[in-house]
Amino acid sequence: MARNVLVAVDDSNQSTEALEFACTEYPEATITALYILDPGDFYAVSGIEGTAMANYDEVQGHHEERAENILEAAREQAAEHGVELETEHVLGSVSRSIVDFAAEHDIDHIVVGSHGRTGASRILLGSVAETVARRSPVPVTIVR
Repeated sequence: MARNVLVAVDDSNQSTEALEFACTEYPEATITALYILDPGDFYAVSGIEGTAMANYDEVQGHHEERAENILEAAREQAAEHGVELETEHVLGSVSRSIVDFAAEHDIDHIVVGSHGRTGASRILLGSVAETVARRSPVPVTIVR
């Protein structure tokens, strides 16, 4: 049985389902919700690299606030199951950050949600869940 479970969270329904799964399947484990601030999102705010950099502090503040809101919602969801959730947020590539966090924090199981993309959209957009499953040093559960 897993002792330290990592759940990647964002504001998607798939993320909510992944956390729900972790709370019901691993109620005795220490569960950590991890939100990743992807630096690429900073540029997406304006679509113009220079503009995003000119307002970097403002953009970063917006993303940090969003992370805190998402993590607070995750804490509330876990509390409904009697689980006291640990939360963290990091800056980096989503897939790599999940795998690195697991390796650096004694995580023995990862739970991620899947958007269930198929065909061309999966090839073009890639799959965070698939990349994590391939690179993870610990077992991964992908929740759809």
